[in-house]
Amino acid sequence: MIAFGLIALIAGAASALMFASIISGALISLVLFYLAPLPLMVAAIGWGPLCASLGGIAAAIGLGALFGLPYCIAFAVTVALPAWWLGHLVLLGRQVGSVGPDASAAEPEIEWYPVGRILLWIAGFAALTTIAALLTLGTDAETITGTLRRGLMRLLRTTDPQTSGEASQFVDALVRIAPAAATIVAMMTLTLNLWLSAKVTATSGRLRRPWPDMKTAELPPMTLVALCIALAFCFTGGLLAIVAQITTAALMMGYALTGFAVLHTLTLTLKSRTFWLGSTYAVVVVFGWPVIAMVILGLADAVFGFRERFLRSRQPPPLPTP
Repeated sequence: MIAFGLIALIAGAASALMFASIISGALISLVLFYLAPLPLMVAAIGWGPLCASLGGIAAAIGLGALFGLPYCIAFAVTVALPAWWLGHLVLLGRQVGSVGPDASAAEPEIEWYPVGRILLWIAGFAALTTIAALLTLGTDAETITGTLRRGLMRLLRTTDPQTSGEASQFVDALVRIAPAAATIVAMMTLTLNLWLSAKVTATSGRLRRPWPDMKTAELPPMTLVALCIALAFCFTGGLLAIVAQITTAALMMGYALTGFAVLHTLTLTLKSRTFWLGSTYAVVVVFGWPVIAMVILGLADAVFGFRERFLRSRQPPPLPTP
């Protein structure tokens, strides 16, 4: 029990230090800030969600005592809560098949929580943290966009005092895409943290579930309906439109990740598969905008079932009946 508590405190202290490093303003602190959920996620997956919750509570209290209540709330919402809940979902499973005295002596088969649903939760946390961050700037659309614009203009004048009208138009464009861009960053960093924490626990032998087949990851069918509704609300205006844009960006990034899963499946028969996959990842990382192709591929698979058709075509034909 003492070792369990020490692991919780160490994970919480590491996450808190990485989160608070952003105050220094150093460039490396930005990387540490985005990786802040990693220690708590490792604790959640390797030692259980209770370990992460204890570490997260201790870290939030410590940050609140040192830097004030806003830091405590921000850490709890953006770091501790996602780390605890996502770690819980990774370990969530249920027995399938016959259970009871008549069941076979073999180990019962366990159905683990699907990767696609975990992706949907990641999208939800990305949207929640982005909305919470924007609400600290104001409670209506005009105040939020005005605060963002003033902050960006102040930053631009610091680097170049001779700002022109073109710079003002550029800032206006940045303000319009800032909520969606922040959501995409939150989505990708949460996904990266969860993947890294699962890899760390798998390498150390503490991952209690088998490594999932990422090629099978798919979002629940109702996600497409939610995306269509969010897209419709993007044109309403006001705070509701900003929330809808954030939700749309998070769900589209979820479909982009499933698009990569589709790509991994459809290239199984290619001899130069590694080259094409590596080139695709490199192009997306370097340029960014080609991720739209992955979103389209993920959406197309959700509608037309490309992976299911491809895998069905690769199955051997049934044996003829005698």
